[in-house]
Amino acid sequence: MLYALGAIVWDVDPTFFTVGPFTVRYYGLCWATGILLGYWLLGALGKREGVPAAVVDRMALWSVLGVFVGARLGHCFVYDPAYYFSHPAEVFRVWEGGLASHGGIVGVLIAMYLVARREKLSLLWVMDHVTIPIALIATFIRIGNLMNSEIYGVETLLPWGMIFARNGEVVPKHPTQIYEALSYFTVFVVLLVTYLKWDNFKRKRGLAFSLAMVFMFTARVLIEEIKNVQSPFEEGWVLNLGQIQSLPFLVVGIGLLIWAIRREPEELPRWDRNGKRLP
Repeated sequence: MLYALGAIVWDVDPTFFTVGPFTVRYYGLCWATGILLGYWLLGALGKREGVPAAVVDRMALWSVLGVFVGARLGHCFVYDPAYYFSHPAEVFRVWEGGLASHGGIVGVLIAMYLVARREKLSLLWVMDHVTIPIALIATFIRIGNLMNSEIYGVETLLPWGMIFARNGEVVPKHPTQIYEALSYFTVFVVLLVTYLKWDNFKRKRGLAFSLAMVFMFTARVLIEEIKNVQSPFEEGWVLNLGQIQSLPFLVVGIGLLIWAIRREPEELPRWDRNGKRLP
């Protein structure tokens, strides 16, 4: 990184290393780091509550699958459907970027519904437990976007503006990837500390999930206001597609938060030593 005209010139090669035909990109590395840390954290939180390792593993595996499938399909067929209908094989090139967070949330919800149904658990209880690791993973994903020099903002005169030279930019832009990463990391820290310090936090079903939805999608709506247009068809819109997709999640999150706060703390699910649910 160099400094020119008071701005940071961002010209990072998105490729971490290449060995023959095998290429590792920072974007994929960020995803892998987030998933590994998220899996470890989910296991640690589950162990505190006596959740069997098999249940934790199932939650982790299906949440990752849900995020990937939902996020990729959301990006391909919401932001650029014409291209991907014409080039369907490109859908599988996930290592090059192109994942939509709203599709990822839908994918996780569907996947966790299936896990909850199989394990005879509340969907909200399951979502409460995967939400904290997901906030951490989302942080790493936005760092990956930064390494790809993608999803940045409009021009700015602020001293931390960044010139994304690899895209031919010559003026500083808002590093919205960093704004989002910091927002999601803040949510992660707040949720984790509250979970560890306040016993009733985990006993109020839906509280962690709803808090994450409210704060993460509020941040998303606000940051989208200074993002570049992601798709040509959004030109001239009062709200961009990211904001439009965020608002339903935000409204549902607010309603769920009010509901969760008003509820009395509940008993947590329990399992015996053999991993069988206790009544």
